[in-house]
Amino acid sequence: MTAPTGPIAPTASTAPTAPSAPAAGAGRPLARLRVLGGGPLRQACAALLILFVLVALLAPWLTPHDPTFGRLGDTLLGSGPDHWLGTDQGGRDTLSALIAGTRTSLAGPLAVVVFSTVLGIAVGLFTAWRGGWVDAVTGRVLDIVFAFPALLLAILAVALFGKGMTAPVIAMAIAYMPYTARLVRGLAVQEKARPYIAAYRVQGHSALFVTVRRLLPNIAPTLLAQSTVNFGYALLDLAALSFLGLGVQPPTPDWGAMINQAQAAVLQGQPLSAIAPAVAVVLVVVAFNVVGESLGDRLAGRDS
Repeated sequence: MTAPTGPIAPTASTAPTAPSAPAAGAGRPLARLRVLGGGPLRQACAALLILFVLVALLAPWLTPHDPTFGRLGDTLLGSGPDHWLGTDQGGRDTLSALIAGTRTSLAGPLAVVVFSTVLGIAVGLFTAWRGGWVDAVTGRVLDIVFAFPALLLAILAVALFGKGMTAPVIAMAIAYMPYTARLVRGLAVQEKARPYIAAYRVQGHSALFVTVRRLLPNIAPTLLAQSTVNFGYALLDLAALSFLGLGVQPPTPDWGAMINQAQAAVLQGQPLSAIAPAVAVVLVVVAFNVVGESLGDRLAGRDS
């Protein structure tokens, strides 16, 4: 199982030009986002994401069996009335593990995206307002961080602090931060040149007030589009880490760990325990990318 080294840098598709907004309209930029609009593919992907979120929230009540408990007599069973997707080599129900694994598989990428976005917004806005040597030095530091793939930093964090999710999530958040920081910096520089920013400064408002209350809400929709795309890449990286045995540890259900543990089952002619989590990873990543690209297209005015 392979995973990209990190989210793609903002492009015309994922990082459209920041929407221009006068001071009077600065408070309602999110009204332009209509995720469920567009063609049937976008609607299907949005509905699929909602379904996965609901499954993650209701997982304890949806699992037909205990996902961490297995019976030796039920090892590598095929699909049947009691085990719809069969069982793994430990006798655990594959469907229950798949449902329970939705929580850990989505919570990790969510933490990465939230932390990296918060850090990126802070760094990007600070450098955009200060400019000069602060902007230049910060840009060089971000270039250095760009040189390290997110998955490599996560592996180094595991080597230093041990297996689990906390250290890899923090390391990957740092690795993903430059993508958001550069996007925010570019958007903030564009917004600073607009008349409504100058009008607020002339009225005596502080830079912090103008940034947090007026500028940031105007670039928030674009950040949301980019963060949606980043979520899919973070999910792939964390799933790859679990597949390597460095992320979520058994018996905690996780899609990447399930694929790793199912290798013996595939060799014995029971591939469902590997196919099910692999399909779930692909569906979520594709859905997040389609929704993210759709948001970017709408904000750039390329979609009616």
